Amino acid sequence: MNAVATPYAQFLSAASTQAAGAASQAKAVAGAFEVARAAMINPLEVLANRNVFVQLIRTNLFGLNAPAIMAAEGQYEQMWAQDVAAMVGYHGGASSAAASLPSGLQQILQSLPNLGLGNKGNANLGSGNTGIGNIGVGNSGEGNSALVPPQSGNYNIGGGNNGNNNLGAGNIGNFNFGFGNNGTGNFGFGNAGPADLSNPNLFTFHVTPGENNIGIGNTGNGNFGLGNTGDGNIGGGNTGIGNIGFGLNGNNLVGVGGAYYDTAAGQFHFDGLNTGSGNIGIGNSGSNNIGFFNSGDGNIGAFSSGTNSVFPGQLNSFGVGNSGTGNLGSGTRAAETPASATAACSTPASATRAQSIPADSTGTTSTRAS
Repeated sequence: MNAVATPYAQFLSAASTQAAGAASQAKAVAGAFEVARAAMINPLEVLANRNVFVQLIRTNLFGLNAPAIMAAEGQYEQMWAQDVAAMVGYHGGASSAAASLPSGLQQILQSLPNLGLGNKGNANLGSGNTGIGNIGVGNSGEGNSALVPPQSGNYNIGGGNNGNNNLGAGNIGNFNFGFGNNGTGNFGFGNAGPADLSNPNLFTFHVTPGENNIGIGNTGNGNFGLGNTGDGNIGGGNTGIGNIGFGLNGNNLVGVGGAYYDTAAGQFHFDGLNTGSGNIGIGNSGSNNIGFFNSGDGNIGAFSSGTNSVFPGQLNSFGVGNSGTGNLGSGTRAAETPASATAACSTPASATRAQSIPADSTGTTSTRAS
């Protein structure tokens, strides 16, 4: 027992002489953290911005709120950029402090004997460990620290990790932080890569590794948020590449659901509120209408069903309930041509009437037409 305890006592003595240096570096890391926290946007400001954004979308009649919507989204992106810059600064400060930590302890640690039962290697504390510097039971590799369950890899801290330098539980891969991540450099919970559908067994579902996801339940690479599928998405429930917002399906879109801005095409879309193409408003079913429940093309207003047949694709009418071409007002129909431009004059059955003339000197009564 003394033979085993003596090397550990020497190791602790050497470690204590370097504790002061490590403490100063820890203060540096804490200082970098405080700077990063002060630089990050208050979550209440982010929430207020999102509330304004949603209200602008809901009240975007005739597309008049489009500039304000883009301004709010621009502020939201600036918030993200500021937070990312703060985290990058924190990472740089922490890395610099870690690089200045005292060296030499690792070499001493590797030469220490095992303490426990069934260990293979050096400096293992516990039972059934294979490797160097493991703490716990059944670990395989170097520097793993977990009581249960065992871990496979190197320098994992937590439980059930498989890979290297993972911190948490159930991670598969390298440099993951959190729980249930599959891949490299993921931060959060349940992040992974896309599903592997090449497996011939249809009853087996495989998830490929993902990289650099931050959040919960992201599938892909470089996503930030919740439940994104694809690459480089920011927000929640997005499917595709480079989307910013919530519930978007496509690439390089900014917005919410069917109301979004396509950065590639430079166009606003309100597909979730209209059926047709190029419509702005609610309930439009034609093309290029602005307003409510228009079923024609190129109308501004409401309930209009006309289409510009003279200049196809151009503005047709402005108003309510128009069904013709080029109308301005309400309830105007297409011009109709009568069967006859003039009305025929009718002659009464009898255009004359008898007029009595008094009797003459002979006593004879006569009549004349008037």
